[in-house]
Amino acid sequence: MDETVAEFIRRTILKIPKTEIMTILKGWDFLSENQLQTVNFQQNKESLIQHLILLCEEKHASFNDVALLDMIYTQVHRHQKVWNVFQMSKEPGQDVDLFDRKQFKSSFKKILQRALEDMMVSFRDTEENAVWIRIAWGTQYTKPKQYKPTYVVYYPQTPYAFASFSSLRSNIPLLGQTFEMHNSTTPLQERSLGLNINMDSRIIHENILEKERVQRITQETFGDYPQPQLEFAQYKLETKFKSDLNGGILAEREEPLRCLIKFSSPHLLEALKSLAPAGIADAPLSPLLTCIPSKRMNYFKIRDK
Repeated sequence: MDETVAEFIRRTILKIPKTEIMTILKGWDFLSENQLQTVNFQQNKESLIQHLILLCEEKHASFNDVALLDMIYTQVHRHQKVWNVFQMSKEPGQDVDLFDRKQFKSSFKKILQRALEDMMVSFRDTEENAVWIRIAWGTQYTKPKQYKPTYVVYYPQTPYAFASFSSLRSNIPLLGQTFEMHNSTTPLQERSLGLNINMDSRIIHENILEKERVQRITQETFGDYPQPQLEFAQYKLETKFKSDLNGGILAEREEPLRCLIKFSSPHLLEALKSLAPAGIADAPLSPLLTCIPSKRMNYFKIRDK
């Protein structure tokens, strides 16, 4: 099992309250009853997680398997999410189509991946007749971001779909396009990627409090005046390899790992200032980025303490 899958398991279980782990694992139905009986759920959480990772390794767990576990946790704690609501419409006189779950999942995934190839889409049917969808977005340059997914809940043969608030706001319209295209009676290959979502005026679509918080933090960090003009910032990182897992080639390496990261833009500081309000990054930004004006530096070397 890949180390990144093991880390995905660790971080997913870490956010589950200890009293709920057994229930959620049973709902996951990936580990057998015999395997679960070998687990001491009273031990400290880190030891418990390590034991569960080993059991998952025995069954060769994949990203898709762990994504289902994450969906079950999110379904239980859905009240902790902020949800956007999409209302879809059909042309007057169109009948309600019979719903084929298998066909829906296949076409939904194909439509998304035609627009963005590198993403991971997972589905889970629930007892309430809803289809839960988990989307880990990627780009042509990056792998799917498993720790910042978008969750979608769709109730078949209704005009509504619910999508969790995502920091990747630019991808939300793509979901609307996908539902519109799937619900259309026009064959998919004849459809353009035009967007036409009719929002119910009674539904509050934007998270006003979150937008105000981001705006306040951005102003506190950068001020409300134009930023000094800077075209790049460079960071050199030297760090020892660290992992909770034993063994591995990198664990025996004595030399630090080194990498160079360079940010460039015709107006870098203004670009950084706009990241959080645009929904591209979380607020507050890392101090490594926001400290540039105060330190009057654009070359940084980062080492282990």
